[in-house]
Amino acid sequence: MEISNNTVVGLTYELKVSREADEIESAPFSVEVRDEEDPFYFLFGSSGLPEKFEEMLMGKKQGESFAFTLVSADAYGEADDEMIMSIPKSQFSSERGFEEGMLEEGNFLPLMDENGYPMQAKVLKDLGEEILLDFNHPLVGFDLHFEGEISEVREATAEELSHGHVHGEHGHQH
Repeated sequence: MEISNNTVVGLTYELKVSREADEIESAPFSVEVRDEEDPFYFLFGSSGLPEKFEEMLMGKKQGESFAFTLVSADAYGEADDEMIMSIPKSQFSSERGFEEGMLEEGNFLPLMDENGYPMQAKVLKDLGEEILLDFNHPLVGFDLHFEGEISEVREATAEELSHGHVHGEHGHQH
């Protein structure tokens, strides 16, 4: 079966990222590996993944391998200054499951967006009463190098189609 809209696709892959700074391209470094133990499943056509990512996989079959690069413009774009904001620390109370050490600079905080989807915000600075957070996607500004294999292609169930996501995902973020 070929990958097309409304199929559920399972992938194993390694994702490496690189970025060009002052015309010096950094060596790609690995940021995520999904193996046979824990393939990445998504619903093709409504995954919320960069469109180009899906384009590169269109029409492939189970067992086929792939390797492609998404430049940052086709992936998560460039960082947006408006996505950097300071938020009162009182919002990160222990009642909400936040602990002391979680607000340290450089940490990623697990948050929900207004639709209840998981998102991450990077802690940039502790401002005392407030905390400065960067809500840009962690891979913003990076070129993404994917290499892997298609481990499964199947029809989506009615339930998966109505929810727009795949049953059995553990809320991993990509």
